[in-house]
Amino acid sequence: MKAAGDFTADRRLIGISAIAVGVGAICAVIAVVLLRLIALFTNLFFYQELSLANQVPADNHLGWTVLLVPVAGGIIVGFMARYGSDRIRGHGIPEAMEAILIGRSKMEPKVAVLKPLSSAIAIGSGGPFGAEGPIIMTGGAIGSIIAQTFHLTAAERKTLLVAGAAGGMSATFGTPVAAAILAVELLLFEWKPRSLVPVALASSVAAALRPYVLGSGPLFPVTASSVIGPTGLLACVVVGLVAGIVSSLLTWAVYAAEDAFHFVPTHWMWWPAMGGLVVGIGGIIEPHALGVGYGEIDRLLTGHFAASALVVLMLVKSIIWAIALGSGTSGGVLAPLLMMGGALGALEAPFLPQAAGVHWPLISMGAIMGGTMRSPLTGVVFAFELTHDVNALLPLLVASTIGHAFTVLVMPRSILTEKVARRGYHLTREYTVDPLEALTVAEVMSQSVVTVPATLAATEIERLFFDRRYDGKRHQGYPVIDAEGRILGVMTRANLIEFSGPDEMRGLIAADLISRPPIVVFDDETCRSAAERLAGAGVGRLPVVTRADPDRIVGLVTRSDLLKARSRAIELEQQRERLLRPRWLERRRKVVGQAPPTQPAPGVD
Repeated sequence: MKAAGDFTADRRLIGISAIAVGVGAICAVIAVVLLRLIALFTNLFFYQELSLANQVPADNHLGWTVLLVPVAGGIIVGFMARYGSDRIRGHGIPEAMEAILIGRSKMEPKVAVLKPLSSAIAIGSGGPFGAEGPIIMTGGAIGSIIAQTFHLTAAERKTLLVAGAAGGMSATFGTPVAAAILAVELLLFEWKPRSLVPVALASSVAAALRPYVLGSGPLFPVTASSVIGPTGLLACVVVGLVAGIVSSLLTWAVYAAEDAFHFVPTHWMWWPAMGGLVVGIGGIIEPHALGVGYGEIDRLLTGHFAASALVVLMLVKSIIWAIALGSGTSGGVLAPLLMMGGALGALEAPFLPQAAGVHWPLISMGAIMGGTMRSPLTGVVFAFELTHDVNALLPLLVASTIGHAFTVLVMPRSILTEKVARRGYHLTREYTVDPLEALTVAEVMSQSVVTVPATLAATEIERLFFDRRYDGKRHQGYPVIDAEGRILGVMTRANLIEFSGPDEMRGLIAADLISRPPIVVFDDETCRSAAERLAGAGVGRLPVVTRADPDRIVGLVTRSDLLKARSRAIELEQQRERLLRPRWLERRRKVVGQAPPTQPAPGVD
């Protein structure tokens, strides 16, 4: 047996990591394909050109007919979802989470084709979405498909699925560290080397290949911020609070729109077209709200914007994004959050300390991510890697953390987990050390063990240990020991039921009733190991032995005993106590006539 250590990784980590490296390289190519598809459909829908040139929907000359472009895209996406796969609906991350939590990390190959294609059509026809959700879903599908060709566990498939998602995001944005952190905060549901190492390697490989396929450098280069002071940090708190409020409103708006579509008396296939109509109207009011909006984000970060247009841009973008996303079309949330966060920060900037030398749109972007996606560390690192502004790390940390704290306190679920919860699956995103890991078997086991001599007659066993009239404490099973006290196995009630009556049991002894070798647990193992062994064997109790003498029983651990670890964790969480009392408080109690409790005299109980 492997000795207990900090982590549970084994040599399979090497093989999974090698596969993950290949997955990361493939996802770098997939990211290029998706971005090229978005450019292709943007040119087709808005300029009627067969071109891969990067053009934006806002520069079109379609006039009022631009209203029809998102509708056409919505119709196509609706048909693809109904007759292809409904897994392409939504913004990608909740679907990846659902595949991990419910689908044993298995994705269909057609999702890897239909998801990027449908997202490219939705975004290319003016949908106000980002490419990160689709690439996370597509990369995850690629990782899952590759994993399904190997003889792997569901946990290992999950690792490769997330490796594909991280690789795709890393290649798209050039943010390898943020992609790895996003995997931990949103997709892996664990913090273990067995998953973190392959995912980080896949993200690193994709980022290393990015300069050769998409170019090098940050996606949104900016001039460096000044080192922030106390006044600026206080302003970051305000930015975080406002971002938390806006994040809550955005989350509410998306699911309010989704609920509203369920009252529409048409098949859901037509909902993306109806959402597209709203997008088209928004495009007439503010053309810059259409599409991914990378150009608008860049202008917000570099200060090239008109303050008077920011309110309209933010309102239109948020409304059409919420309604379109609620309609069930295909697209991501990250880029729209960056744009809305940047616009919010730009609106706040005139009221914030200018001497702080901080890019307030950038800080607000990170805070919006931390609040809306409930991923504060991802928001900090993602904003940093997009701009390479190292001095922004501290203000980003403050604002993103405050935004996260606000939404955690006022909303039970995030924009990502709400969708999974609505499908009947509750999940928690809190990672803690398992209480069963904190205690050893020796600390919870029962040392008074009732054993059965191996030579005891079967008829006597039934009368003494399993008869209802027996006054002692009855159990479902008892350890059987030989004359030297060595454990031979465990005899259960089921072993006796195999015999139809006293005649069949006549002449049998306890040793004859043992059906398999003893399943034991060592006294120095953790309670988690004992729980896993109980579950794997399908039994309710395990004999406890020592490593020095593995044949001699020293105790018994049951499922009830393992609950002691959980009880201890509850006590640490809920029991409040004051261990140090200031002297001035003691003096005050004496003044008001509340003497401290007296201590009992020595020797008095």
